[in-house]
Amino acid sequence: MNLCLKLSSAVRQAAKSSLRQRPPLANAFQQRAMSSEAEDEVIAQDAGDCGVMILNRPKALNAVNLNMVQRSYDTLLRWEKEKKLVIAKGAGGKAFCAGGDVRTITLDNKKGGDYGKRLFKQEYMLNCLIATYTIPYVALIDGITMGGGLGLSVHGHYRVATEKTLSAMPETAIGLFPDVGGSYFLSRLKGKLGIYLALSGYRLKGVDNLFVGFATHYCPSAEIPKIEKDILTTKNPSQVLKPYEKVPEGSKFSLEPHINKIDSIFSAPTMEEIFQRLERDGSDWSKETLASLKKLCPLSMKITLKQLQLGADLSLQECLQMEYRLAYRSCEGPNFIEGVRALLIDKDQNPQWIPPSIEEVTQQMVDDFFAPLDPEKELKPRSGPKCSL
Repeated sequence: MNLCLKLSSAVRQAAKSSLRQRPPLANAFQQRAMSSEAEDEVIAQDAGDCGVMILNRPKALNAVNLNMVQRSYDTLLRWEKEKKLVIAKGAGGKAFCAGGDVRTITLDNKKGGDYGKRLFKQEYMLNCLIATYTIPYVALIDGITMGGGLGLSVHGHYRVATEKTLSAMPETAIGLFPDVGGSYFLSRLKGKLGIYLALSGYRLKGVDNLFVGFATHYCPSAEIPKIEKDILTTKNPSQVLKPYEKVPEGSKFSLEPHINKIDSIFSAPTMEEIFQRLERDGSDWSKETLASLKKLCPLSMKITLKQLQLGADLSLQECLQMEYRLAYRSCEGPNFIEGVRALLIDKDQNPQWIPPSIEEVTQQMVDDFFAPLDPEKELKPRSGPKCSL
């Protein structure tokens, strides 16, 4: 009896020791689940000699995080050597990609982390890879396509929009600037439309994207599955998409009534002059535009205007390098964190910008963002011909 009790006690002690040495079973399952979830955020489907890349974070409208950007880059780099064409699309039916995971960036920034700097660098490398891709790249932008989503589409050979497409570069509202090559493709839009879109964050709906050039083709959303299937079958996206090249009959560009004002007002060389021209114009549209701009980050707007003015004469690679300097310093400044806090975290819609007005933003403040980084920190995008806008 006593011997049994002693043995039983010894067994219990051994079992406790074993449990202490092993991770809890629940933790092991949790780690596996997290690893699997990270892998599933980008689904790389092999379709014979074609590849289909699916951004699979639908609860976040497929906003890209560092893992997604790294996996996308690695996948596309591999497929460039193995496949004849690539199709990129978003999961969930609502979005292609709603942008970058700025919430995680700012929360990490508050802890002194460098997640944002790493994400921006890898994201811009991915943008350049798509722009210089040597096989056809087809982006099905059927849904929300903002910020980083445009970076994953507009640089590619084919961008197919639908009536569900909603695009914008809304970064000035969160204390950032239009990145992912925005200084390149926005500065090349007709007239001063790019400057207006960059500063205001105006949302382009449906066929608007074909009018401005963010999309190369436009079709009803219901036809997207058939188009995808036909492209994979024929491996000839030009032929499959040819019927969708033209603007549908009867369609109108939402900004057409204001194009002359946009070209006249946003041709001003400074933000102060843009504000003055809007005030002098006095139309309802100008009043609404001015009121909207005054809510945005003053420093971001001045940075944005300068980056587009410079970007008009730079290559895409030079634009991305410039933008990484801006992103690097945005991660170290107060406005980006404050903008995301006000709009996306606390949602009080009341950001406290530094400085609080256009007039208080000095040229030196702006120029400091554009200064070169230390050589080892600079972005070094791959060279190659530019294939889109």
